[in-house]
Amino acid sequence: MVAEHKAVELIDFGKKAVDFALRNGAQEAEAFLSTNSGTSISIERGQIVRSSKSMDQGLGVRAVYRKAVGFSYTNTLTIKDVKEASQRALRAAKASRPDKNWKSFPSPRDFAETKGTYDKRILDLSSGELTELASDMLGAVGEYDKRVLAVDGGVATSLFSAVLVNSHGVEAFDVGTAVGCSMETIARDGSDVTPACYELNTQRVYDIDPVGVGTEAARQAVCALGAKKIGSGVFPVIFTQSAFHSLLYYTVINAVKADYVQRERSAFKDKVGEQVASELVTVCDDGLLEGGLLTRKFDCEGVPCQKTVVIENGVLKNFLYDNYTANKADAQSTGNASRSGSTSYSSTPVLEANNFTFKSGNKSAEELVGEVKEGLIVYGVQGAHSSNPESGEFSVVATPVWKIENGEVSHAVRDVMLAGVFFDVLRNVSALGSNVKQRGHLVAPWIRVENVKAVGKL
Repeated sequence: MVAEHKAVELIDFGKKAVDFALRNGAQEAEAFLSTNSGTSISIERGQIVRSSKSMDQGLGVRAVYRKAVGFSYTNTLTIKDVKEASQRALRAAKASRPDKNWKSFPSPRDFAETKGTYDKRILDLSSGELTELASDMLGAVGEYDKRVLAVDGGVATSLFSAVLVNSHGVEAFDVGTAVGCSMETIARDGSDVTPACYELNTQRVYDIDPVGVGTEAARQAVCALGAKKIGSGVFPVIFTQSAFHSLLYYTVINAVKADYVQRERSAFKDKVGEQVASELVTVCDDGLLEGGLLTRKFDCEGVPCQKTVVIENGVLKNFLYDNYTANKADAQSTGNASRSGSTSYSSTPVLEANNFTFKSGNKSAEELVGEVKEGLIVYGVQGAHSSNPESGEFSVVATPVWKIENGEVSHAVRDVMLAGVFFDVLRNVSALGSNVKQRGHLVAPWIRVENVKAVGKL
């Protein structure tokens, strides 16, 4: 794995890339470097099928010439390749149209310290030890019920680092670790086959529970047997983190991004200071959350990450900004520039949420269910990507999903869709649990929502 001692070397490559661009006529320049290495153990159809190691590193350069921005990248870090990448970025800028909204790259600011984002114990895990963890998880599935099949899953570790250097004096380095395990299952009983059920556990420090993951994935699958159809109606619905994240990402998270606001594609445009959600809802985008999966010292433009209050007691407080949208709005970046994927050096920054954190409630999962006379509990949805970010309209297949009757989970349900406007979902939040988990960008407990339309077929 790539160790943090390479910080000096990576920063030096970044400085050279910026210097090459400036010496050839760029008015501003920025270099972003990232490394990513790890080990993974893969499970397919009830068997451990492979162990693999990966490593990737590279550099991306942005050069500015007369308000036009050019970009190029390389995945080989030699002086020759870095110089050529800088030259290509400058040529691209000179061939591009000027952007009247371009102002400048960020200037240096102090970075806060992050907690719970690096653990040497993860680096010390051998492939043999990871295989044992995968075997334990697989064994937990088989021990729970012989009708359950482990369809897909695995265990993986990762070490990743990022460097940002620009011509305004920003020089930044950060390194982090992650370890995770996941399991996808189905259950079969005669001709009855369940939908896929899924559980995962990812942490920035070595604190995962593969047996718990395997057991929960198996439990869901067994409970999904014997699914029944239900008629259409309007119900209270309890969303688990995975289901809520899928809907939230394509609606509310997009609606609070400044680029959507500036393109007039956000339902929250001109609504700062207005009630947009239930008074129970307080949401912060926390780039410094202890142990957060998306916690880091700085974003992908070298701006310090921070905690930004987005919604407080149901009232919209702030939007999320990267450097470009902040300059355009005469505001300050909230540290929300991101570059996607394991080869993040190969992309230019986009505005993205960090740890989108819902304030938890004080109800246990049992209490959330126990207060529902007739409703649904939804563990996953399909089709959320087709949600309308402007209107918040969604129509998704709920799967897996269970019926709640008289305060108890009664039976699995099939062939049911949920439809509505997700901004109404926020307004109709009636209770929040205390069982906080992170799924993707979302950090939240189970969330109960009133008056959700379910379309079923009897």
